[in-house]
Amino acid sequence: MRGQALLVALLPHLAQAIRIIQSNDDGWAELYVRSFHDALNAAGHDVVLSAPAENKSGSSSLDVEPIPRTKECQYDSCPANSGPVGRNASSPRLNWVNSFPVTSMRYGIDTFGPQAWNGAAPELAVSGPNVGSNLFLSVPFSGTVGTAVYAVREEGIPAIAFSGESGGTLAWNTVPIPARSLVYASLATILTKAIIASGKPYLPEGVWLNVNFPEVTTTCAQPSQFKWALSRINPGFLSLPDVSQCGSSRLPTETDVRDKAGDDCYISVSVGDAADKSTASADKQAVVLQKLKSMLTCLP
Repeated sequence: MRGQALLVALLPHLAQAIRIIQSNDDGWAELYVRSFHDALNAAGHDVVLSAPAENKSGSSSLDVEPIPRTKECQYDSCPANSGPVGRNASSPRLNWVNSFPVTSMRYGIDTFGPQAWNGAAPELAVSGPNVGSNLFLSVPFSGTVGTAVYAVREEGIPAIAFSGESGGTLAWNTVPIPARSLVYASLATILTKAIIASGKPYLPEGVWLNVNFPEVTTTCAQPSQFKWALSRINPGFLSLPDVSQCGSSRLPTETDVRDKAGDDCYISVSVGDAADKSTASADKQAVVLQKLKSMLTCLP
């Protein structure tokens, strides 16, 4: 009976544990992506990382078959002449691909993930957190966004791209881990868990979420201090109305949210159209609004 009671207690947690494929464009050995990887695993998910062997920021949606490396990976995280792809010997769910971010996401979905999951496919794709924001005009050029869009458009997997304004690249083994990396990992996990808890389908067909965290400061230092705002990627002067939110049929842009972040620590959450990397339609925004309604707030 005691064993049965324990199983019943664990069932809600187990039901929320899913297979997640992760990538980025800053490189597989970048600290932000590793901190997020650790946080997702700590939350009970089965996460496989597949990211570029080195920093490939700004690669957009480039996808080229990997070639053998001739020098060490980023931060000496793999030796020279290691081949076109590789993995961490002690943590085989950490994989690198000697090519662009989208290529690494493709390999993660088609090869590394199924190898780890006995042939099963990922249920959700996440990318980042990127070192630096991906707002408005930078969105089409972002490799972080490119990986998420690939997962949605080519593989039919719901995806979230995370970016953090606090910059400065750091190696995976930086000690002590700076607060910004841990805060971004925690925030990204909070939103990921909220999407998963909302139930399948996690996101409407053909969309991804573009999430931008503000700078981690002395006044925005704990995950509980941050606030989430539904936003749009492009201004949309000639676009159809957005979903009605906060008394308006036009959502604030990501840059509006960034500019108002200040001591209120606002995070922008945009519903992106994977067909063109612009803002998704109001009906698809409405689905996401319903899923995240309890955690969203309005700008002043």
